[in-house]
Amino acid sequence: MNRQYLYTLYQRVWHWLQAFVLLTLILSGLEIHLPQSVHLIGFREAVRAHNFMGFVLLGNAFLGFFYYLTTGELRQLIPQARNLLGGLIAQARYYGYGIFHHAPHPHQKRPESRLNPLQRLTYTMVLNVLLPLQLVTGLMIWSAQNWPDSLARIGGLAALAYVHSLGAWLFCAFLILHLYLITTGPTPTAHLRSMLTGWDTPEPQTPLTEAPRK
Repeated sequence: MNRQYLYTLYQRVWHWLQAFVLLTLILSGLEIHLPQSVHLIGFREAVRAHNFMGFVLLGNAFLGFFYYLTTGELRQLIPQARNLLGGLIAQARYYGYGIFHHAPHPHQKRPESRLNPLQRLTYTMVLNVLLPLQLVTGLMIWSAQNWPDSLARIGGLAALAYVHSLGAWLFCAFLILHLYLITTGPTPTAHLRSMLTGWDTPEPQTPLTEAPRK
């Protein structure tokens, strides 16, 4: 099948900047959370890097939302109600069984529909729940010294740090799953090349209906 252009330059730059920022936040966060066990750049520098990258993440998230909203690309991230359950089941079955038996992919990527139903639902949760949770709790921790009385009413800095750490571990789980799914294309590096060049080769697709047997 002919190659198709799926990812614009802005989308690719945004993606790789986001990946770098998240990785830096995770590593610096580990050193802050476990200073006795993790030694990368030093506790003081880890705090500075974590705070700086947190604001970069906030700015990049805002720019990404503005881009997707103004270009109409936001609809790519919204789960489609039509046959949502069936699409989720088909995609989960493919990842859990079909992919290991060389089954065709149940979703054909196109410029107007790049994400399969399971990806749409996952990204909806990550971008609308997990990312805001990390940004809000991170900002609250960063400015905690400015509102000690209000902070005490919600359980103190320890409670905020616990929620923020939980969100960080969920991000780690998402990144590990994301890295695995990168290898599930026609070749182990096909999806990675797509996000580098913007071009993608469609995979064989499961037929929607089977031809009647004679």
